Amino acid sequence: MGRPTDHARASVFLPVSCLALALLLGACAVGPAATERHDGSTAGASDASGVSGGGVRPLHGAAASAGAVAAGAVAAGASPVSASIAVPTPPLTPAATPTPPPVAATVNGVWIPADQAERATRQAIAVMVDDHPDARPQSGMSDADLIYQAPAEGGIPRYMLVYQAGDAPSIGPVRSSRRYFAGWATEWRPLYAHVGGAPNALAFLHQANASLLWDADEYSWPTYLWRVTTRAAPHNVYTSTKRLRELAARLGDTGRVDSPAWSFKDDAALVDRPEGGAVDVPYPWNDVSYRYDRRSNRYLRFVAGGKPQIDAATNRQVAPADVVVLFMSVGPLVNAPGQLNNQAKGRLELGYVGSGNALVFRDGVELKARWSKASDADPTRLTLATGPLAGHPVDLIRGQIAIQVVPIGTPVTFTPGARPEPRVQPR
Repeated sequence: MGRPTDHARASVFLPVSCLALALLLGACAVGPAATERHDGSTAGASDASGVSGGGVRPLHGAAASAGAVAAGAVAAGASPVSASIAVPTPPLTPAATPTPPPVAATVNGVWIPADQAERATRQAIAVMVDDHPDARPQSGMSDADLIYQAPAEGGIPRYMLVYQAGDAPSIGPVRSSRRYFAGWATEWRPLYAHVGGAPNALAFLHQANASLLWDADEYSWPTYLWRVTTRAAPHNVYTSTKRLRELAARLGDTGRVDSPAWSFKDDAALVDRPEGGAVDVPYPWNDVSYRYDRRSNRYLRFVAGGKPQIDAATNRQVAPADVVVLFMSVGPLVNAPGQLNNQAKGRLELGYVGSGNALVFRDGVELKARWSKASDADPTRLTLATGPLAGHPVDLIRGQIAIQVVPIGTPVTFTPGARPEPRVQPR
C-alpha cells in the first residue's frame, strides 16, 4: 500500500484539528476539509467530532481563518494541531456551617437554641402568687418553668412560680411568703419576690438573703412591683420577669443554676401514649384537675371545679408536661417568741425537709415515687419507688412542671387513658 499523500493526511487530521480550534473559538461546525461522497453523504461525518448526518456548513470569520491556517500547516507537512480546551472550574461552594446543638435548661430541661444558651443556666426568679378566688385568673402561670402549689391558712392554697428559661410580661397577684415556700425557693438560689410574709418566713429570708436567695420584698422594693386599680387589695400587686431581673442586677445577684436537680427525657412517641386520662388533686378551696392530651403530651389544667385555667396575661391554658404530687405532713404553726399570732391566723407548718411518698404523672402514665430533701439548701430529689429501677431518679419530661403539695392521706385520683394498640412488627 502506497504512502499517504499530503492531501490524504489533511483529510485525516484536519477535522480533529479544526474542531478543536473551532470549539476553542466558539464555533460549532465541521471543517471545510471534509470530503463529500458521491452518494451525498459526508466523509468523516461520524469522526471524532461526534457530529453525524447533515450537510457541511461553511465556517465564517475567526473560525474560517483558523481552519485555513490549520489546513495550510498540515499541507506543508507540519504535525497535526493538538488543542486542549480549558474547562472553567466551578467556584467551590463553602461548606455549610453546622448548626450548634441546643442546650437543656437546668431547671426544667427544656431545649434552648444555641444562640440563646445564656437562658439555660441564668438566674432563677421565684414569685409568690395568690390563689384566693378573688385573685383568679392569675397572670404568669403559662410562662413559668415550675409551678408550686401548697396549702396555706384558711384552706386556701398558694402558688410559687419559678422562671429561668421562661419570661412573663405580667405576674400576679403577688402575695406574702410562707416558710416552706421559701425553703423550696432556696433550691434554685433565686431572686424571691413576695409582699411581706409570716414572721418565721421573714426571719428566714433575713438570714438567707444574698446567700441562699435574694429577698425581693415589695415593701422594700416597691418600684419593681406595682399595684393595679382593677382589683382590690390585697389581690392587686403585680410584677414581671423583666422588672425583677433589673432588680436582681441592682442587688448584685449574678448567681446561675449551673446543674440540674432532676433528670429529664424527651416526649414518648405518639404511638406509645394513651388516649385521654385525668388526675384530680383536691384542696379545700380549689379542686385542681388535669386532663391528659395525647397529641401534645401535656396535662391541661382545670381549677375551681372544672374551669380551664387560662393565663390572664397570655390567654393560654396552663398545660404542664409533668404533674408531681408530694405527700407531706401538714399541721398548725405554733406560736413562738416574736410570732404570737400564728395560731390565731391558722398558719401552717409543712414537713418539707425529710422524705415521703410521691406520684409522678408524665407521658399519660402514673409513676409511684419517693421525694427527699436533706435541708433548705438541698434540692427535692425524686426517685422511683417500685419496679426494677426502684431508687433511680425519675426522668421528667422536658417542659413546665407542676408540683402539687398535699397533706398525707389526700385522695389524689388517677383515671388512666385507653392504652394504644400494640404495634405490629412488619414481616
